[in-house]
Amino acid sequence: MEFLLLLLLLAVLAAAPASGLTADTRDSADWKPTDEGRRWRSRVC
Repeated sequence: MEFLLLLLLLAVLAAAPASGLTADTRDSADWKPTDEGRRWRSRVC
């Protein structure tokens, strides 16, 4: 029974991204902040 629950969990985890229920909200690897998707740069005095 535990094996079937494990298989069900793995199936749900595989089906979620395949059906578009998940989204990658990361901007990029450097995690710079954005303003509506556009990078902002701090101004140097």
